[in-house]
Amino acid sequence: MQFNRDILPILSDNCFQCHGPDENKREADLRLDVEASAKELKEGKGAVVPGKSGESELVRRILSDNPDEMMPPPTSPRKLTAEQKVLLKKWIDGGAEWGGHWAFQKLTSPPVPIPAKFAARTNGPIDGFLFSRLEKENLAPSPQAPRHTLIRRASLDLTGLPPLPEEVDAFAADQSADAYERLIDRLLASPDFGERMSWEWLEAARYADSNGYQGDGERTMWPWRDWVASAFNRGLPYDQFTLWQLAG
Repeated sequence: MQFNRDILPILSDNCFQCHGPDENKREADLRLDVEASAKELKEGKGAVVPGKSGESELVRRILSDNPDEMMPPPTSPRKLTAEQKVLLKKWIDGGAEWGGHWAFQKLTSPPVPIPAKFAARTNGPIDGFLFSRLEKENLAPSPQAPRHTLIRRASLDLTGLPPLPEEVDAFAADQSADAYERLIDRLLASPDFGERMSWEWLEAARYADSNGYQGDGERTMWPWRDWVASAFNRGLPYDQFTLWQLAG
Protein backbone atom coordinates (compact mmCIF):
# COMPACT_ATOMS: atom_id res chain seq x y z
CA MET A 1 0.00 0.00 0.00
CA GLN A 2 1.28 3.46 -0.92
CA PHE A 3 -0.03 6.61 0.71
CA ASN A 4 0.17 8.83 -2.37
CA ARG A 5 -1.42 6.24 -4.63
CA ASP A 6 -3.99 4.54 -2.39
CA ILE A 7 -4.85 6.83 0.53
CA LEU A 8 -4.28 10.44 -0.46
CA PRO A 9 -6.83 10.37 -3.32
CA ILE A 10 -9.51 9.10 -0.91
CA LEU A 11 -8.79 11.85 1.61
CA SER A 12 -8.45 14.51 -1.06
CA ASP A 13 -11.70 13.65 -2.84
CA ASN A 14 -13.83 13.10 0.24
CA CYS A 15 -12.34 14.95 3.22
CA PHE A 16 -10.26 17.96 2.24
CA GLN A 17 -13.23 20.20 1.48
CA CYS A 18 -14.07 20.38 5.19
CA HIS A 19 -10.76 19.22 6.68
CA GLY A 20 -8.21 20.70 4.31
CA PRO A 21 -6.20 23.86 3.66
CA ASP A 22 -9.14 26.29 3.36
CA GLU A 23 -9.50 27.70 6.87
CA ASN A 24 -12.79 29.40 5.97
CA LYS A 25 -14.43 26.03 5.29
CA ARG A 26 -12.53 23.94 7.82
CA GLU A 27 -14.59 22.03 10.37
CA ALA A 28 -13.58 20.98 13.90
CA ASP A 29 -10.18 22.63 13.46
CA LEU A 30 -9.00 19.41 11.82
CA ARG A 31 -6.73 19.15 8.81
CA LEU A 32 -6.38 15.78 7.16
CA ASP A 33 -3.99 17.17 4.55
CA VAL A 34 -1.31 17.74 7.22
CA GLU A 35 0.15 14.76 9.06
CA ALA A 36 0.72 16.57 12.36
CA SER A 37 -2.89 17.75 12.53
CA ALA A 38 -4.35 14.39 11.50
CA LYS A 39 -2.35 12.56 14.18
CA GLU A 40 -2.67 15.17 16.91
CA LEU A 41 -4.36 14.01 20.11
CA LYS A 42 -7.06 16.31 21.46
CA GLU A 43 -8.60 15.39 24.78
CA GLY A 44 -7.10 11.94 24.39
CA LYS A 45 -8.59 11.39 20.93
CA GLY A 46 -7.02 11.53 17.50
CA ALA A 47 -8.40 11.37 13.98
CA VAL A 48 -5.58 9.03 12.99
CA VAL A 49 -3.91 6.91 15.68
CA PRO A 50 -1.12 4.95 13.97
CA GLY A 51 -1.52 1.20 14.39
CA LYS A 52 -4.87 1.55 16.15
CA SER A 53 -7.80 1.93 13.80
CA GLY A 54 -10.18 1.08 16.65
CA GLU A 55 -9.05 4.20 18.50
CA SER A 56 -9.00 6.44 15.42
CA GLU A 57 -11.83 8.93 15.16
CA LEU A 58 -11.54 8.86 11.38
CA VAL A 59 -12.41 5.16 11.25
CA ARG A 60 -15.16 5.49 13.82
CA ARG A 61 -16.79 8.25 11.80
CA ILE A 62 -16.59 6.59 8.39
CA LEU A 63 -18.06 3.36 9.80
CA SER A 64 -20.77 5.02 11.87
CA ASP A 65 -24.47 4.73 11.01
CA ASN A 66 -25.34 7.71 13.20
CA PRO A 67 -26.22 10.61 10.86
CA ASP A 68 -24.90 13.07 13.45
CA GLU A 69 -21.47 11.43 13.44
CA MET A 70 -20.92 9.70 10.10
CA MET A 71 -18.38 11.11 7.66
CA PRO A 72 -18.81 12.27 5.03
CA PRO A 73 -22.10 13.60 6.44
CA PRO A 74 -25.38 12.41 4.92
CA THR A 75 -25.88 15.80 3.27
CA SER A 76 -22.61 15.50 1.36
CA PRO A 77 -22.62 14.23 -2.24
CA ARG A 78 -19.38 12.43 -1.44
CA LYS A 79 -19.68 8.82 -0.35
CA LEU A 80 -16.95 6.36 0.59
CA THR A 81 -17.14 2.92 -0.93
CA ALA A 82 -16.77 -0.19 1.21
CA GLU A 83 -13.38 -0.78 -0.41
CA GLN A 84 -12.20 2.72 0.47
CA LYS A 85 -13.23 2.26 4.10
CA VAL A 86 -11.27 -0.99 4.27
CA LEU A 87 -8.22 0.71 2.75
CA LEU A 88 -8.28 3.53 5.31
CA LYS A 89 -8.60 1.04 8.17
CA LYS A 90 -5.75 -1.14 6.85
CA TRP A 91 -3.59 1.94 6.33
CA ILE A 92 -4.03 3.06 9.94
CA ASP A 93 -3.51 -0.44 11.33
CA GLY A 94 -0.32 -0.64 9.28
CA GLY A 95 1.11 2.46 10.96
CA ALA A 96 -0.51 5.26 8.94
CA GLU A 97 2.69 6.06 7.07
CA TRP A 98 2.44 9.52 5.54
CA GLY A 99 4.23 9.75 2.23
CA GLY A 100 5.76 13.04 1.20
CA HIS A 101 4.97 14.80 -2.04
CA TRP A 102 5.67 12.52 -4.99
CA ALA A 103 8.06 15.05 -6.52
CA PHE A 104 10.40 14.69 -3.54
CA GLN A 105 10.42 10.91 -3.37
CA LYS A 106 13.73 9.22 -4.08
CA LEU A 107 13.75 7.40 -7.39
CA THR A 108 14.68 3.76 -7.28
CA SER A 109 15.20 1.29 -10.08
CA PRO A 110 13.23 -1.94 -9.71
CA PRO A 111 15.05 -5.19 -10.43
CA VAL A 112 14.72 -6.25 -14.04
CA PRO A 113 12.72 -9.48 -14.30
CA ILE A 114 14.06 -12.30 -16.42
CA PRO A 115 11.21 -14.13 -18.15
CA ALA A 116 12.10 -17.78 -18.49
CA LYS A 117 9.66 -18.49 -21.29
CA PHE A 118 10.78 -15.70 -23.62
CA ALA A 119 14.41 -15.31 -22.54
CA ALA A 120 15.66 -15.79 -26.10
CA ARG A 121 13.73 -12.71 -27.27
CA THR A 122 14.68 -10.52 -24.32
CA ASN A 123 17.14 -7.89 -25.49
CA GLY A 124 16.98 -5.37 -22.66
CA PRO A 125 15.20 -4.18 -19.51
CA ILE A 126 12.03 -3.08 -21.34
CA ASP A 127 11.70 -6.50 -22.95
CA GLY A 128 12.18 -8.04 -19.52
CA PHE A 129 9.24 -6.16 -18.02
CA LEU A 130 7.01 -6.65 -21.07
CA PHE A 131 7.67 -10.36 -21.51
CA SER A 132 7.36 -11.03 -17.78
CA ARG A 133 3.89 -9.51 -17.79
CA LEU A 134 2.94 -11.49 -20.88
CA GLU A 135 4.22 -14.62 -19.19
CA LYS A 136 2.19 -13.82 -16.08
CA GLU A 137 -0.97 -13.36 -18.15
CA ASN A 138 -0.23 -16.53 -20.14
CA LEU A 139 0.02 -14.53 -23.35
CA ALA A 140 2.47 -14.82 -26.23
CA PRO A 141 4.32 -11.83 -27.70
CA SER A 142 3.53 -10.71 -31.21
CA PRO A 143 5.76 -12.17 -33.91
CA GLN A 144 8.67 -10.11 -35.21
CA ALA A 145 7.37 -7.52 -37.67
CA PRO A 146 8.61 -7.62 -41.28
CA ARG A 147 11.54 -5.35 -42.04
CA HIS A 148 9.58 -2.91 -44.15
CA THR A 149 7.15 -2.52 -41.23
CA LEU A 150 9.95 -2.03 -38.70
CA ILE A 151 11.63 0.76 -40.62
CA ARG A 152 8.33 2.52 -41.23
CA ARG A 153 7.39 2.37 -37.55
CA ALA A 154 10.80 3.56 -36.42
CA SER A 155 10.93 6.40 -38.95
CA LEU A 156 7.48 7.71 -38.08
CA ASP A 157 8.11 7.41 -34.34
CA LEU A 158 11.50 9.13 -34.33
CA THR A 159 11.29 11.63 -37.20
CA GLY A 160 7.60 11.93 -38.01
CA LEU A 161 8.41 11.10 -41.63
CA PRO A 162 8.00 7.89 -43.64
CA PRO A 163 11.19 6.27 -44.93
CA LEU A 164 12.24 6.73 -48.55
CA PRO A 165 11.69 3.71 -50.82
CA GLU A 166 15.42 3.21 -51.23
CA GLU A 167 15.86 3.28 -47.43
CA VAL A 168 13.24 0.55 -47.08
CA ASP A 169 14.95 -1.58 -49.72
CA ALA A 170 18.37 -1.12 -48.12
CA PHE A 171 17.13 -2.06 -44.66
CA ALA A 172 15.21 -5.08 -45.96
CA ALA A 173 18.36 -6.31 -47.71
CA ASP A 174 20.62 -5.73 -44.69
CA GLN A 175 20.71 -9.03 -42.79
CA SER A 176 23.47 -8.04 -40.35
CA ALA A 177 22.79 -8.59 -36.64
CA ASP A 178 23.04 -4.88 -35.81
CA ALA A 179 20.97 -3.59 -38.73
CA TYR A 180 18.12 -2.39 -36.52
CA GLU A 181 20.47 -0.69 -34.03
CA ARG A 182 22.23 1.15 -36.87
CA LEU A 183 18.85 2.21 -38.26
CA ILE A 184 17.86 3.70 -34.90
CA ASP A 185 21.23 5.45 -34.56
CA ARG A 186 20.80 6.99 -38.00
CA LEU A 187 17.31 8.25 -37.20
CA LEU A 188 18.43 9.67 -33.86
CA ALA A 189 21.25 11.52 -35.62
CA SER A 190 18.84 13.10 -38.11
CA PRO A 191 17.84 16.76 -37.56
CA ASP A 192 14.28 15.55 -38.12
CA PHE A 193 14.49 13.77 -34.76
CA GLY A 194 14.64 17.02 -32.78
CA GLU A 195 11.80 18.52 -34.78
CA ARG A 196 9.64 15.45 -34.21
CA MET A 197 10.37 15.22 -30.48
CA SER A 198 9.71 18.92 -29.94
CA TRP A 199 6.10 18.63 -31.16
CA GLU A 200 4.62 17.63 -27.82
CA TRP A 201 6.60 20.23 -25.87
CA LEU A 202 5.68 23.05 -28.23
CA GLU A 203 2.06 21.90 -28.25
CA ALA A 204 1.92 21.92 -24.45
CA ALA A 205 3.26 25.48 -24.46
CA ARG A 206 0.63 26.47 -27.08
CA TYR A 207 3.34 27.50 -29.54
CA ALA A 208 2.41 28.59 -33.07
CA ASP A 209 4.27 30.38 -35.85
CA SER A 210 1.35 32.78 -36.25
CA ASN A 211 -1.51 34.20 -34.20
CA GLY A 212 -4.26 32.46 -36.14
CA TYR A 213 -7.76 33.90 -36.35
CA GLN A 214 -8.58 36.48 -39.02
CA GLY A 215 -5.35 38.46 -39.16
CA ASP A 216 -3.05 35.47 -38.67
CA GLY A 217 -0.10 37.73 -38.00
CA GLU A 218 3.35 36.25 -37.67
CA ARG A 219 4.92 35.75 -34.27
CA THR A 220 8.58 36.16 -33.41
CA MET A 221 9.10 33.27 -31.00
CA TRP A 222 10.62 30.97 -33.59
CA PRO A 223 14.13 31.12 -31.99
CA TRP A 224 12.69 29.33 -28.97
CA ARG A 225 11.10 26.73 -31.26
CA ASP A 226 14.45 26.11 -32.91
CA TRP A 227 16.18 25.94 -29.53
CA VAL A 228 13.81 23.21 -28.32
CA ALA A 229 14.44 21.13 -31.44
CA SER A 230 18.18 21.71 -31.12
CA ALA A 231 18.11 20.63 -27.46
CA PHE A 232 16.70 17.25 -28.45
CA ASN A 233 19.22 16.86 -31.25
CA ARG A 234 22.10 17.76 -28.93
CA GLY A 235 20.91 15.31 -26.31
CA LEU A 236 20.61 18.01 -23.65
CA PRO A 237 19.99 16.25 -20.30
CA TYR A 238 16.38 16.53 -19.18
CA ASP A 239 17.18 18.27 -15.89
CA GLN A 240 19.09 21.00 -17.74
CA PHE A 241 16.36 21.19 -20.38
CA THR A 242 13.63 21.80 -17.80
CA LEU A 243 15.83 24.22 -15.86
CA TRP A 244 16.33 26.38 -18.93
CA GLN A 245 12.62 26.19 -19.75
CA LEU A 246 11.47 27.23 -16.29
CA ALA A 247 14.24 29.57 -15.19
CA GLY A 248 15.28 31.00 -18.56
